[in-house]
Amino acid sequence: MIRKKILSEEGLKIDSVAGALERMAADGVTDLLVQPTHLLDGEENQIMTAAVRAAAGSFEKVSIGAPLLYTEEDLERLADILIREYPLENDQIFAWMGHGSAEMKVNVYTRLNEIFAAKGADKMFVGTVEFDPGFAPIQNGIHEKNPRRVCLAPLMVVAGDHAVNDMAGDEEDSWKSLIAAQGCEPLCILRGLGEYEAVRAMYVEHAKAAPAL
Repeated sequence: MIRKKILSEEGLKIDSVAGALERMAADGVTDLLVQPTHLLDGEENQIMTAAVRAAAGSFEKVSIGAPLLYTEEDLERLADILIREYPLENDQIFAWMGHGSAEMKVNVYTRLNEIFAAKGADKMFVGTVEFDPGFAPIQNGIHEKNPRRVCLAPLMVVAGDHAVNDMAGDEEDSWKSLIAAQGCEPLCILRGLGEYEAVRAMYVEHAKAAPAL
């Protein structure tokens, strides 16, 4: 959908994964390292991985790195990064908006809520636009902490359409509006995870550790 939109609006043709693999093979690439910028091993990452595996015979060596949140260690590390980045005042809580996915062995959003609580960051809550856990953790956090202000930021690599509209938009069902309707001041931070240097370092480490097929 995004590639078609870029083509129609900007006239730029962006390769699909399969198209990029075909072009690299035609260019004589022998050793291929694929590092996804996906947040987790959900449907999109699995589709990408399947495409790479299908084309693996065109290369001498193929390695695929893990998405950002793949292991328990990854979750712990991201939680530490976000806790350091956003120290909260007594009358504030922090709401992270994830996308959500139906294809997860472990619900990383629910697990992050558990990790935040275990680390004493009991003013940080993670919800999702789609699938579980939805807006419920944020709602529960407001009821539990009764904050004056709720800081909102995307738990997504890019602060794109979901962050601009579903989180920070003026529609009645945006998270900003839902929070304001409960008497709290919403403060929207349009900063994707890819803008944090420590998060980018995690992707680099995944690429360096990528196992060969």
